[in-house]
Amino acid sequence: MPVVLSTSRVIPVVLLLALSAPASAELGDYSFWQGLSNLVSPPKADNPVTPAQRLGPYPLLANPSGFNSGFKPGNYYGWQTIQMAPQTGAVCGNGSPYKFFINRVPNTRNTIVYLEGGGACWDYASCSGQSGIRGARNPDGIANDYMSLLNPGASLVSPFVVRLHPWTRVKTQNWNMVYVPYCTGDIYSGDKVAIYEDPQGQNQPLVWHHNGLRNMRAVAGWLKDNLPRPTQMLTTGCSAGGAGSLTNYANLRQDMAPDRGYLINDSGPVYSALAGDNQAYPSYPLQTFIRQAWGLDAPQGPLQYLQARLPGFNRNDLGTLYSALSSNLPGDRMGHTHFWQDLNYSSYSYERFYPEIGSAPDQATREALIKQRWATDTTRLRSQLASLGNVGGYFPQFRNVNESHCTSIIEFANADIQEQNLQLDNFVSSVLDGSGQVLDASESSDVADRNKPFNLLYYLLDQLL
Repeated sequence: MPVVLSTSRVIPVVLLLALSAPASAELGDYSFWQGLSNLVSPPKADNPVTPAQRLGPYPLLANPSGFNSGFKPGNYYGWQTIQMAPQTGAVCGNGSPYKFFINRVPNTRNTIVYLEGGGACWDYASCSGQSGIRGARNPDGIANDYMSLLNPGASLVSPFVVRLHPWTRVKTQNWNMVYVPYCTGDIYSGDKVAIYEDPQGQNQPLVWHHNGLRNMRAVAGWLKDNLPRPTQMLTTGCSAGGAGSLTNYANLRQDMAPDRGYLINDSGPVYSALAGDNQAYPSYPLQTFIRQAWGLDAPQGPLQYLQARLPGFNRNDLGTLYSALSSNLPGDRMGHTHFWQDLNYSSYSYERFYPEIGSAPDQATREALIKQRWATDTTRLRSQLASLGNVGGYFPQFRNVNESHCTSIIEFANADIQEQNLQLDNFVSSVLDGSGQVLDASESSDVADRNKPFNLLYYLLDQLL
């Protein structure tokens, strides 16, 4: 049934439609007149889930008939909360209902799927929230007003999903936006219900749902059933969201079936970590632990499922994700970026798994031991990406905010490689608009970055992040 909008609603939306229109039409954009028509009769889904896709180990399951997801097809340019019923398989870490958020536009089919960043967890302290920023994000689930401007950690975290960003422009700001919250502590990849005992014996055991993969499947199913198939689609996120964008890209790409697919993994590297040599593969202890904690290696589990859908991926070497994506999707443009001096994701990766780091005599020694291992892993990843024409690498040194973690948060400025006169914008443009080999660049020294003047904005936002 057509959606009838009041005059008071139509006029501001038409103005937004006119103001947000790009200078030249993108592949996937509707004409101006079709955009106006979409205001009255929103375009419907044209790539719904098939009966076969509702079967199998990780099916695309729908909300039951009569369930109110909260979706209003004609609500444009505002964040909508999409509720997911338990029948979809979606649930937050503490068992609360899962929800995600969309911001729809009438003028294009193109879509960005942004996976929220945050911590990871694998024990009582980290999953209960006792570990603070080094634990799971949103251990108590997600509020309906999560995308409110009063929550800068969500609504203002990245120019990719801020329509009217004051400094940074990127074409996804004109697209449909899907914001996927993170509340399972497993980089959107796990499938296990864990029971964590309180080591102090003071509280009841914590039942925790490492349910990231099933949440992503539920989101994909809802998008297919309710929105038009994207012509262009970018999957991205930072930190855990970056890692999740990488581990879920093959599935999401195949199910959503865009004409053009893009991936940008910001600061969520999945390194090669082969057994037997922790010095050469520093992430091996972490990966060994999370494989069990998150159920990654279970029969018919997440890694076996991914290997079946992505030829060339070796589940015994998670770093083969990059080369497998490159060879299976030669027409897609993909990229990975993170700082050499990242002290956040690197701390997650090594601090709890190397006694010499935990018992370091001072902060400087601790950081040096962490960065030594991070450099080993990053050097190998950079070399690996350099051999893949359609997967670029962008590695600046340092930014004085958020522990040099996440190059694309707040703004794209200052995630630069000064010695090559490159900004993060150059890398993003190479992925989204370029041709030929995706940009590959790395910064050799952090001196110029550390000599930048004090940035009050970064200081204030650092307190919030």
